[in-house]
Amino acid sequence: MKVAIVFNEAAPEIYNNLKENLKKVNFEANFDLETPDPILEFNYMHKALIQEGYDAYLLNIKDDFLTFIKDYEKNKPDVVFNLVELYKDQPKFEMNFTGLLELMGVAYTGASPMALATCQNKTLTKRIINTLGIKTPKFKFIKSMDQSFRVELNYPLIVKPAFEDASVGIDNNSIVNNVDELKKRVEYIFNSLQQPSLVEEFIEGRELNVAVFGDKDLKVLPISEIDFSEMPKNLYPIVSFQAKWDPFHEAYHKTIPICPAQLPKEIEEEAKEIAIKCFKAVGVRDYARVDMRLSSKDNQLYVLEVNPNPDLQEGAGFMRSAHYAGYSYSKMLSMIVELAYQRKSEIDKRFRN
Repeated sequence: MKVAIVFNEAAPEIYNNLKENLKKVNFEANFDLETPDPILEFNYMHKALIQEGYDAYLLNIKDDFLTFIKDYEKNKPDVVFNLVELYKDQPKFEMNFTGLLELMGVAYTGASPMALATCQNKTLTKRIINTLGIKTPKFKFIKSMDQSFRVELNYPLIVKPAFEDASVGIDNNSIVNNVDELKKRVEYIFNSLQQPSLVEEFIEGRELNVAVFGDKDLKVLPISEIDFSEMPKNLYPIVSFQAKWDPFHEAYHKTIPICPAQLPKEIEEEAKEIAIKCFKAVGVRDYARVDMRLSSKDNQLYVLEVNPNPDLQEGAGFMRSAHYAGYSYSKMLSMIVELAYQRKSEIDKRFRN
């Protein structure tokens, strides 16, 4: 089977400078990424899929979808392993690339355009899963500075960009404790990211990552927890952008993953049940991660986000759970490819008609 591993890094050369800077860092990273270099991840995935017996190759479209079309016409891969997360530096175009794959009749891994669009719209996702009786933090959508900031929510609040993922726009200043801080942070989101804000009640408690694998038959992998016990007092216990992506920031080294999480059996079963309901409700497929908080106030689970196509680097959240479920890195990648390939016959039949 021929597999095209397709990604979009318009300027991959910038990671060479990052590698040189990282050599000066004299402490070891504890969170998802050992280096913020996706090119290393893609190369590793390539080797792993070859190891599993696939005729795999890498393709960087570099912000030009015609590059993909020309390659597809030439190489005719059976499956596209879709790792395109943004286009022209716009996360909202992530769904558009999968839309192109749909129009071309290409079998690809991961979520559909509709699911990607739904999950990127955080307020829509919350409303959908709320209809199932699943708790999320109470929230307010602020689309203009002219709106009232009497949001009728309990402080502290967390202010997020309404249409971003990967913790973009979330840092220590995202937690606000009064209306003046709220206004200041919402204004920052408007000015820096040019989008509305999602304002939520901040749920204090344990943060859980629940990975789900499958298409029609779903499997919940061992639950992972983010341990904030070493976080210094000047930083809030949140998975900020810095905690995920900045190896020079203290939060990157103080947000420590624990898998499997030590949870009461009833909480573990409830979290798994909620994750499957969320997975189905927003229409994601193949692999996803549902982030939750177990409130220290009422011992209830609150869903924070549904993450389609989460990071697949070895040691990252989804793959960490896969490891504790007994799957090797290469085996899990192979299983994801096979899910996409199973859809190929249906796609081919539809396009023949």
